Amino acid sequence: MSESESKISEPPPSTGQRSVLGSTVLIADDERLGREQLAALLRSHGYLVEVFDDGQALIERVGKGGADLVLLDVLMPRMTGLEACRIIKSLSGESFLPVVLLTVRSDTQSRVDGLRIGADDYVAKPFDERELLARVEAMLRIKKLHDHVARARTKLEQLSVHDELTGLYNYRYLHTRLAEEFKRAERYHDPLASVIIDVDHLAAMNEAGGRALGDNVVRGVADVVRRSVREVDVVARYGGDEFLLVLPSTHFAGSVTVAERIWREVTERPFFGDPSGPTRVTLSVGVALYPSRDVRSKDALLRAADSALNQAKRDGGNRICVFQQQGYLYTPVVGPTADDRGPRAPRPATLSSRPPPSRSPSSVPARRRISDRPGGKR
Repeated sequence: MSESESKISEPPPSTGQRSVLGSTVLIADDERLGREQLAALLRSHGYLVEVFDDGQALIERVGKGGADLVLLDVLMPRMTGLEACRIIKSLSGESFLPVVLLTVRSDTQSRVDGLRIGADDYVAKPFDERELLARVEAMLRIKKLHDHVARARTKLEQLSVHDELTGLYNYRYLHTRLAEEFKRAERYHDPLASVIIDVDHLAAMNEAGGRALGDNVVRGVADVVRRSVREVDVVARYGGDEFLLVLPSTHFAGSVTVAERIWREVTERPFFGDPSGPTRVTLSVGVALYPSRDVRSKDALLRAADSALNQAKRDGGNRICVFQQQGYLYTPVVGPTADDRGPRAPRPATLSSRPPPSRSPSSVPARRRISDRPGGKR
């Protein structure tokens, strides 16, 4: 039978085979002729092949990533195929990199030894080309299925703790972290601040510009909040139009600084999605602190922050309010409203001569700026 007749008689690639074409296969064999013939066979069937003459060089290549299958000759100088297989499996971690051992040994004990150290398949030399190709295809299909499951699991893990719209942590994860941070603050007598941010008039924006505008606003505010905090801070979406920040090792000054930084950037930023033009957004912010006389649990800390937010909303919104037992009551400064097309310079804050009522939230002007040290105590 001629070569052309042989090619015509070969069955067309199956769906499974087509799905693994282009996969990267690494071959380690100290016999040059054997590895070149094997490489030529695999390349002729659509695989990307890289060849090595010893196990050490192959392991270095595996460490760089991007390999889909390893074919290892068992008998090699410097490092045997069994040793190389053991190291490759230890490097893989939770990922799956199939390893097929190639050897002239066909006895049962050699097969058992190879499979026990982690090899996924065992092929005796000389091998039938069709059998080898079928085993390679099977290993690559298993690899592809494993990678698909791993990606799906990672996505589910992400969704279990992250809000899909904003990418921030969700309500469930927030309470777990808040409990941890509060226990840490109690144990080490460290300050802890909680900040609740509410987007003013979000429902009205949804009615005027549709849900697309509302989603753009929520994502935009989330982006500002994410950029305004440290890596150790916890930021979560607390509700449809609310965000909650947990700020470890943060005193009054640092918490107000963070709140004012977010307030200022959001109010000065135009949001798009409304056909009539860019929309200006304002925020109401409530801040609560631990340690405090009436804040002795994480739930009390959240209630205090929520109380401060409600006070800010009752005062007309677009302001920052701090829950505290005693101190000064600052005259709130109202910035641009949602209907304005540009930011308005805030008026200078003045100190009220009236002391605030005991255990009541105090409105703080958004213009108050107090420096903090990112990454450490604020």
